[in-house]
Amino acid sequence: MRVISGYFKGKKLLGPKDVKTRPLKDLTKESIFNIIDHSNKFKVKLFEAKVLDLFSGVGSFGIECISRGAKKVIFCENYQVVLSVLKKNLINLKSVDKYEIIEKDIYDANTLFLLKDSFDIIFLDPPYKDKNLSIIFKEIIKNNILKRNGIVILHRHKKERDLFPPNVEIIVEKQYGISKINFIKLLS
Repeated sequence: MRVISGYFKGKKLLGPKDVKTRPLKDLTKESIFNIIDHSNKFKVKLFEAKVLDLFSGVGSFGIECISRGAKKVIFCENYQVVLSVLKKNLINLKSVDKYEIIEKDIYDANTLFLLKDSFDIIFLDPPYKDKNLSIIFKEIIKNNILKRNGIVILHRHKKERDLFPPNVEIIVEKQYGISKINFIKLLS
């Protein structure tokens, strides 16, 4: 696992120490950033973007965002086994202060409520078996943390059929091996 592009290009990232955590594969990550850079279906630009990385694991997605010029990344992770690896990966960037780590359960009603920012990109990479995504989307909407032209990027198993609130629209869906990536916008 490595940083693909930008300031930290080629930097190796530590992987998880357990089998419960499945880091984002480099090919999938590269495809996500190609879509962000080249899609005409949304207007998000990564440079100077504010990014919320939910279920961030070892931080592969958020660190790539920092490397490519994101203004700020907030990592949200509470699984202690992987949290120590996330912290080591961020410390290894040396002198980068463009991030914050929230060590709370995403399903705690106060976690998203306490965020002071609104975000251009929200990256969601929950465990494949997680069936509570509608709760997260309702909290994102209720707390108004996605900017008007922002997008949610969701990484799921390709066979998963999630239920979303009615004002959630998938604008791009791509499959990579056993996973799929959904680019989602919220309708006003």
